[in-house]
Amino acid sequence: MSSTKYKIIVEQHEDGFVAYPLGFAGCVIGQGDTADEALADVQSAIRFHIETFGKDAFAEDSPLLHAYMTETELANAD
Repeated sequence: MSSTKYKIIVEQHEDGFVAYPLGFAGCVIGQGDTADEALADVQSAIRFHIETFGKDAFAEDSPLLHAYMTETELANAD
């Protein structure tokens, strides 16, 4: 059995966690009370999305190689 890796963003909010994959066309999202629950939910959503839409499940732009989060600070113009 082969497997494919997908890049997943996991966000923590006051009411739980949300997870979504990068590089998919349309809306694919998972949620849960923990990060692990959100990941399990989004895995199920990814499987369903691919089974339903086939090759159309993926965005047509170039494949995502790497994603990261950072922040920047801007001085106030007082």
